[in-house]
Amino acid sequence: MKKALAILLTLVMIVGLMAGCGSTSTGEEPAAESKDIKIALITMDSIDQHWITLNEGAQKAAAELGVTVTFMAPNTKDDAQQIEQVNNAVSAGCQAIVVAANGPDAISSALNEAIAAGVKVVYVDSPANVEAEATFSTDNKAAGQTAGETMLAELEAQGITSGSIGIVNVNAATASTVAREEGFRAAFEGTDFELLETQYGEGDAAKSQSIAENYITQGVVGIFGCNEGSTTGAGNANKAASSHVVVVGFDKSDAILGLIEDGFVLATMAQNPDVMGYEGVKAAVAALNGEDLGGAVTDTGVSVLKKEGSDGETADTELTAAEDYKIALITMDSIDQHWVTLNEGAQKAAEELGVTVTFMAPNTKDDAQQIEQVNNAVSAGCQAIIVAANGPDAISSALNEAIAAGVKVVYVDSPANVEAEATFSTDNKAAGQTAGETMLAELEAQGITSGSIGIVNVNAATASTVAREEGFRAAFEGTDFELLETQYGEGDAAKSQSIAENYITQGVVGIFGCNEGSTTGAGNANKAADGSVIVVGFDKSDAILGLIEDGFVLATMAQNPDVMGYEGVRAAVAALNGEDLGGAVTDTGVSVLTK
Repeated sequence: MKKALAILLTLVMIVGLMAGCGSTSTGEEPAAESKDIKIALITMDSIDQHWITLNEGAQKAAAELGVTVTFMAPNTKDDAQQIEQVNNAVSAGCQAIVVAANGPDAISSALNEAIAAGVKVVYVDSPANVEAEATFSTDNKAAGQTAGETMLAELEAQGITSGSIGIVNVNAATASTVAREEGFRAAFEGTDFELLETQYGEGDAAKSQSIAENYITQGVVGIFGCNEGSTTGAGNANKAASSHVVVVGFDKSDAILGLIEDGFVLATMAQNPDVMGYEGVKAAVAALNGEDLGGAVTDTGVSVLKKEGSDGETADTELTAAEDYKIALITMDSIDQHWVTLNEGAQKAAEELGVTVTFMAPNTKDDAQQIEQVNNAVSAGCQAIIVAANGPDAISSALNEAIAAGVKVVYVDSPANVEAEATFSTDNKAAGQTAGETMLAELEAQGITSGSIGIVNVNAATASTVAREEGFRAAFEGTDFELLETQYGEGDAAKSQSIAENYITQGVVGIFGCNEGSTTGAGNANKAADGSVIVVGFDKSDAILGLIEDGFVLATMAQNPDVMGYEGVRAAVAALNGEDLGGAVTDTGVSVLTK
C-alpha cells in the first residue's frame, strides 16, 4: 500500500510511557509568573540541523510564554564542553536548563550541582542518569527497530536474503543512539544477515563517510546511520561509490532529504525536535511555577521518510495549498474539550496553509446528525472532509457518496469502514492496555489482588473506544480481577456518572472511563463516594485534571487531538494538491497524566 512521506509509522508513544512514568496534570498552557525567567538550552552541538530545529521549537515556546531561552550548545559533541556549558548556565543565573545529554553519566555531576543550586532540569532527546523534572524524547529502541524492518523489507524486495550490514553510530555512550542501534539489531534477529561490529563517527558527517566507505569496500549490503551526521556520511559514501547499498538512517535534514531524493539513502527516521524543544521549555516554565512534573517521560514520535516511488513515499517538501480550499471538520460532537482542541489544531494548520476549515460537528453524538453534516459539507462545496466517525459503519454510505462526488476524506481519531486518504489517531488498543496496567499497578500497590472492575464506554460501535476497552481488558488477563459487563453512557458525563455510581454500589474496586465524558462521570461518582475506588480514564480536560488533582481520578490517557487536527488538515491539503497518501495510518500518541 502506498504511503505518503512522514506517514508510515509513528509516534510509538505507548512503549515509552509504559517504560517511563506518569506525567503531571498541567491542564492549560503554563504561564510564566515572572518575565525574568532565564532558561539555558544545551544540546549535543550547535551544528546538526536536528538541534537547530529543536532550538526553533524552544524559541517559539519562549516567545509565547515571555521567557528568555539562551541556546548554549557547544560547537561539537564534547563532554568537557557540555559540562562547561552547564556550569556557565548556572553562573549566568539561569533558573532552568533544558538539555540533551551527550551520555548518561558524563555530565551527571554538573547537573547534580545545578539541581543542588535550585536549577530545574528538563531533558530533550537524550537524558542523563540524573532525575529531572521531565523528559521529551523519541522511543529510540522502537524507532531503531522500525529502521531495521524498513531495511529488511527493501533487501527482501531486492531478493537479498543474506549478507553483512554495517552500523555507523555516534559513540558508545549516547543513550539515544545506543537504543536506536539496539532496536535496529533486534529487527535482524533470526535472519541470515550478519550485523558487523559498530563503528563510531562521533556524529561527524566526514568521519561517518569514511567509515561507510570502508564498509562498502567490505561488500556490505546495507548501512544504518544512527543520527544525522552518520546518515549523511553513509549516504555520501554510497553516492561516491555509485553503489547500491541500502542505507537507512536517522534524523531529517536538507542533506539527508536530498540523498533520499537522489536514491542514495532509502529512508530516514524523522524525529520531531521542534516538539521536544517546545514542550521542554513549557515543562521548564511549569516546573519553575511550582508544578510537580514527576519526572514524566513523553515520546515525541518518529516518522519514516522515503522517496516517492519507494513504496509510494516521498521526501518531505514544504506544503502549500494550490488554492483556498474549503474543508469541513466533522467530529463526534462539538462539546467535548477533546474535539474543541482538535479543532484548534485544525484551525492552526488552516491559517498556515491559507485554507478555510469549517467546524461542522453536531452538538451531540448522533449518527443521523453526523450523516447530515457530511451531506451538508458536500452541498456547501467543501473539497475535503476531515471526520471522526461515530462508528465504523453508520456514516459509510454518506462518506461513499461524498467520495463519489470528488470529495477527499481524512480520518481523525476514529475511522469508518471506508477507504480514506489518511488517518491520524491514537493506537487505542495499546493505550487502553497502558490504562489497565496503570490501574493494576495501583491496585497491587494498595494490596488489592482481586475484585470487580467496571467499564464505562461510549457505545458498542465507536471503534476508538471499543479498542481502548479491548486493550484495558487485555491488561487484566491472567489476574484474579473480574471485569464486569460494559455499560454505555454515550460519552455523556451525567449518564456516565449514574453508571459509575451503580458500579460503586456493587462494590467495584476500580472503574475505567473510555473517553472524556465517561472519565468525568466516573470521577464525579467517585468524588460523591469520597474516593472509594480507583478510576482510570481517557482524554484530557479541565474537569478531568481537576479530578486528578483532587485524587478522585488516578490517571488519564491524554491523546494529542491538536496534532490530529493539524496533521489532518495538512493531509487533506496534500491530497487536494494531488498527492497520493495511500491511506496511511499515523499514531499521534498518548501520555499518562497523573497527579
